[in-house]
Parts: sequence; C-alpha cells; structure tokens
Amino acid sequence: MHELKKVFFNKKILIYGLGLSGKSSFNFLKKKNNVRVYDDNNIQLKKFKKNSIKKIQILNSKFDYIVISPGIDSNNCGLKYFLQSNKDKICTDLDIFYTHNYQNKIITITGTNGKSTTVKLLGDILKNSGEDARSVGNIGRSILNERNVQKKTVFVIEASSYQIEYSKFFKSKYSILLNISPDHIERHGNFKNYLQAKLKLFYQSSKKDFIFFNKKNLIINTAIKKNKIKSKILHVDKKVSRKYIKKIKNKYFLNQNNLENLSFVLKICEILKIKKRNILKSINNFKGLNFRQQTVYNSKRIIIINDSKSTSFSSTVNLIKSYNNIFWLVGGKPKKNDKFNFSKNNKLNIQGYIFGKNRNFFIKKLKGKIKYKVFSSIKKAYQKVLLDINQSNITSKKVILFSPCSASFDEFKNFEERGTYFNLLVQKYKNKL
Repeated sequence: MHELKKVFFNKKILIYGLGLSGKSSFNFLKKKNNVRVYDDNNIQLKKFKKNSIKKIQILNSKFDYIVISPGIDSNNCGLKYFLQSNKDKICTDLDIFYTHNYQNKIITITGTNGKSTTVKLLGDILKNSGEDARSVGNIGRSILNERNVQKKTVFVIEASSYQIEYSKFFKSKYSILLNISPDHIERHGNFKNYLQAKLKLFYQSSKKDFIFFNKKNLIINTAIKKNKIKSKILHVDKKVSRKYIKKIKNKYFLNQNNLENLSFVLKICEILKIKKRNILKSINNFKGLNFRQQTVYNSKRIIIINDSKSTSFSSTVNLIKSYNNIFWLVGGKPKKNDKFNFSKNNKLNIQGYIFGKNRNFFIKKLKGKIKYKVFSSIKKAYQKVLLDINQSNITSKKVILFSPCSASFDEFKNFEERGTYFNLLVQKYKNKL
C-alpha cells in the first residue's frame, strides 16, 4: 500500500460537521477506520446514533485526524479550544480524496468570483474531448461521492478558501486562481489572511505541477512569495483574442466577467492540448448555471438576468459595465469591508433599486456614483422596476439585473432560494413586461 493511502487507514478519526462533506467523509472512511462524528447541531447528530460522540468525550479523547467541514469557523464554534490545541490534526474531505486519488489528473479552480461557471465549462470541454471528467467540490457535488473512478478520470474541483486553508495533504496538478477581491472577511479576519488562504493552493504544489493566475493582477503578484512556489508559473492574460470572440455565438460569454473566466479555460486547454473545435463547440453549447448571470427572460424590448449568486460588489461591477439601460436590483446582507469600485460613467444608463433591511449600507456605497431608489423588499423594488420601464422613454433594449452584491441570509437560506424567489416574481408579473 502506498504511503498516502495509509494516511486514513486504521486510524481514530473525528468528523466535525455533518453537512454534505461531513456525511460523505463518514461514508468513505467508516469501513477502514474508527470514526466518530460530532455536530454543534443536535438534530444532525441524532442521525448518527452509533457513531456519534458527546462533547465531553471529545475533550477527553485523542484522535489521529479531525476532518472538519469547511463551513465551520474553528475560531467560533463549539470545539474552538479543542481545535486550537489540535491544529496539526485538522484536515478536510479534499485530503481524504487526494490520498486515494493522487495519481489522477487534478485541476483545481479557486478565486473570489466565477469558480462554478469555470469548473462547469472546463468539465464540459473535457467531456466533449472524450475524457472521463468529473466536476466536483463547491460546485455542489461532494468529491467523495464519485463512483467508478478510473486511473484516467480527470477531476475538475471548485475549492473555497475555507477548504484550502484547512487542507493538510491536498495537492493539485493544475491550480488556477481566477481573481481576488475582499470576501469572507468576517471569517478570515482580514483580506491578507483570505488571500493567503487562496495562495496556499499554490504553495502546496510540487515541481511537476502548474499554477495559473493573471499576471496583471497586482494584488496577487505582490502577495505571492515566489520562493515558496516550486511549480511552473503560467501567466494568463485575461483578454480573449478578437478572432476567438468572433467564433463565439453564445451570448452568455460576451460580458467582461465570463470573458475573463474564459481566458483561463483557454489557457489550460492549450496546456492540455485540447482541440479548438471541441473548445468552441462546448462554449457555444454551454448553458450557464442557475442564478449565475442566468437569463430568465428575453424579448426584443427587455432582458432579465438573475445573478442571485452575486454576494459582493466585485462580482457585479464588470457585469454592469457590459450592458446599458440597466435597472439594477441590489440588497441583502452585505459583506464586511466590501467596496463598490465603480467610477461614475455618464455613458452608462443605470438606475439602482436598493431593497432590504440593510438599505443604509447600500445607500452609502452607491451615493454619488449612480441614481437609486429605496424599497423595503425585493417584491416592491421589482414592481417599481416594471413601472419605470413601462413609463421610460428609452427605445433601445433594457436590462433588468437582479445582482444583489450580498449574502442572502437576511431573508433566505441561501442564494438558490433567493434566486428562485426572484424567478417566481418574474413569472407572476410576466404580463407587465
């Protein structure tokens, strides 16, 4: 047995957190290890009667490894002090995966924005090129639930800063950092810590590996400690050549955000020697993921885009710059230290519709940059949008953009629930479009 495969073999392991990754880790490890599970939520714990363990027992026990769910903040949880004294034992489902699949081709994509779309597109291209490609990780499919894995299987992984920060053994053959802007500051403490959590993916790479990032991104270039990187650095120019753009018929990619994502996909496809016809076929047939710049209505007069996944200003700014005649719905639970880096542009016709409990935050950010109106709810804001559009003198096509630039937790469980609610509003008032 290879040394890596012995890491999680015949060991005493605690799984902390019983969400998607925790459950899959338990099912993967239980046959060949002594596994105990714990969750701060007692309802979750009751589902694992035989293998559950009480907090007092954990504090008096020794474990070889602690597999922690990425969503748990080790500095603000029920086992805070236990984790602090056992830092060297913390790992994630990515580590379990790597120790069993280290021989496979692994492509890992991280960044503040665009991860899921990039993972999906790259996965599609690889499949259309005849590869057994699996798109897994934060995109919604637990990496340990994959079945019938062969030596030739290629994994395209979406990794969050939380997963990378907690990882212990995980390495990636191809590591991509799409972009970086302030996010998850409430968890990481400051932007520097957040950035270093992302860069850990690069630092863990080896001589035979490749890393990709935008050479013009001064934040990344300045922060990277080149002496820590052993692998080959491949710089990505975020611009896509005009010749290529002319061949793209899929309008989904004709905005700044998705063109930047595409530049990374094209670069790695070049390294992987993927044929151009397979790349273009996948691009032109690509259907965007739900609630990520998703077109939910399109007529000669109006296009409606549901971008509920937008949880910070950085994910929306380029989208705004890609259109004109925009009726923008924005609001929710703002991210700590989030900034609206947008200069007043008289060429763009933008009207903001601020909604929700945190209206004052968004008023401060938008003031002096764009015109805005304020509402107590998404519904009232959308009703006003429809009224304004119908009374507007604008003759060219209008864009209704639902891109909240905030977390959804003020009113919804997640961005999917928020996105579904907006789509229901669109259907309900369809006769007014």
